Amino acid sequence: MSDHPDWVYAAALCALPLQTPARVRTLMRAGTPAQVFAAIRCRKGNVDGIDSELLLVWRRHADTDLGDLQDRYTHAGVRVITERDVDYPWPLRGDPAAPAVVFVKGSLEVLDRRRVAIIGTRRASNGGRHFARELGAALAERDVCVVSGLARGIDGEGHRGALSVHRFPHHALGVVASGLDVVYPPEHADLWHAVAARGLLLSETPLGSRPEAHRFPMRNRILAALSEVVVVVESAATGGSMSTVREAERRGVDVMAVPGRPGVRTSEGTNALLRDGCAPVTSVDDVLVALGLDTRKSRPQCDVRPAPVGVEQCVVAALTNQPGTIDSLSLATALSVVDIALALGRLETVGWVAQSGAWWELLPSVHSG
Repeated sequence: MSDHPDWVYAAALCALPLQTPARVRTLMRAGTPAQVFAAIRCRKGNVDGIDSELLLVWRRHADTDLGDLQDRYTHAGVRVITERDVDYPWPLRGDPAAPAVVFVKGSLEVLDRRRVAIIGTRRASNGGRHFARELGAALAERDVCVVSGLARGIDGEGHRGALSVHRFPHHALGVVASGLDVVYPPEHADLWHAVAARGLLLSETPLGSRPEAHRFPMRNRILAALSEVVVVVESAATGGSMSTVREAERRGVDVMAVPGRPGVRTSEGTNALLRDGCAPVTSVDDVLVALGLDTRKSRPQCDVRPAPVGVEQCVVAALTNQPGTIDSLSLATALSVVDIALALGRLETVGWVAQSGAWWELLPSVHSG
């Protein structure tokens, strides 16, 4: 039984059927992973805290070829780290619901950087996506690591922004709800690979684990525990983002929110957070202040988009408070629909506006002036 490193036995224990984080924690505290795995395999063996019926189920699945399992993790470049190991992620030590085993791919150096989570709805608006992407880039420019669950919408855009910056290494941390070989959502495969190459991917589930619904709320507690500040860019009143907010609040992690337009579903959650006392985020400086960083010493940034003039300036002014259609903008500015359409095309090219159906919205900048 001692022919393999302890981490191989830990991975095998995590892959047993009917496994839960609490059960893994019990197993890891009952002895070394090798000792516990041997007790499960032994017909008369017992494990403190595990009932006999569950042990019977586990024994029927404890015939794993440990050599093949070790080769599988080695080939995937995935490390298995238990809470007994010196390189266990230090921000998780002492957390009341810390995973007893984590699976990681990439560099643990990200944990030595300041860490800000950028989270929000999967059904993000163009403006929300743009803000998340710009905020991720602005934080990475200040050597701050961006954390997210790598979900569709806000999460993914925050990391795309961070990865667009190359000044500093190791400024991306993705906490996922499946095995590190099961990309979810599938279209984020390139994003997962980029985060692993230039930061860290982390999961508490072994290779091959599917992204089942119950895993996401459990993932959120880890995401919150690894973050110093959580920024909610867009969110409905309920859902995954609010789950992460609750986990952050339980841990005393600061939660901030981006103000949104009243009456819009994806702003209900963020506006409720602001109403209840969370600090607003209107620029990257707001987040840097929450981290206790001196914004006067950060590299000054300004909006790099060309300033709109003439017709474009009129269109931007008309879109300042709410989205509009070409017809509504024509009425508001007294300009022809042709002039409006041409101006919108030019503004879209340089990143001032985005289209969603027939509606156009203004894209804000998160940089300080």
